[in-house]
Amino acid sequence: MPVHPTAIVDPSARIDGLADIGPYAVIGAVVEIGARTVVKAHVFMEGPLTIGEDNLFFPYSTVGVAPQDLKYQGEPSELRIGNRNRIREFATLHRGTEGGGMVTSIGDDNLLMAYTHVAHDVRLGSHVVLSHAATLGGHVVVEDWAWIGAAVGVHQFCRIGRHSIVGGYSVITQDVLPYSNTVTAREAKVFGANATGLERRGFSSASIDALHKAFRLLTRSGLNTAQAVERIREEVPANDEVSELLAFIASSERGFVK
Repeated sequence: MPVHPTAIVDPSARIDGLADIGPYAVIGAVVEIGARTVVKAHVFMEGPLTIGEDNLFFPYSTVGVAPQDLKYQGEPSELRIGNRNRIREFATLHRGTEGGGMVTSIGDDNLLMAYTHVAHDVRLGSHVVLSHAATLGGHVVVEDWAWIGAAVGVHQFCRIGRHSIVGGYSVITQDVLPYSNTVTAREAKVFGANATGLERRGFSSASIDALHKAFRLLTRSGLNTAQAVERIREEVPANDEVSELLAFIASSERGFVK
């Protein structure tokens, strides 16, 4: 196990023999790091923290520290990180709280760019991109393949649906629909399906066309949500993506961005 002589590693940390710990890194108690994960210089980690394989942590990232929730009373909550994630400079990833299930979780193959923040009890899926300074409040759920632009602020308890894109500097206070392209100035609005991203991921033209029709009915028809959903069921060809969109709407507790 290559550990730089200037690194500080707690005796209770469990580090795979194929991991690499860089200079001046600090690895605290109850930290587990998987094979081929690279921790570069000046990274700070504290547990309970579990990190999988083939991850890359860039300098000055802060991983697994106590949450910034005033209700937190020192309970031994966790941060769990999967495989093949890239965590860039000055990112801050916090553990969970008792009120949120005690776990913050990050899946696989994500890119968290510089200055991003993942707050307590967040559930971040896989293949997600958080651009520079994107901030996720507590209890946020980000589903697979979502792309969140630079300096986006996501309010606590909001959900970001699968394959959606949120434009830079947006302020998100309601759920973001799966497959949508959402941008805000002062107020978040949906501008249609995330066509480019869906094409890149191999979705069929028929699926994308159906989503375009569904979003037009949701956002441009002048109908209320119940009326728009009924029209979608009547007029838009049924497929898995449209069904997921309608299920997401039905389960939304905060309302969603239109």
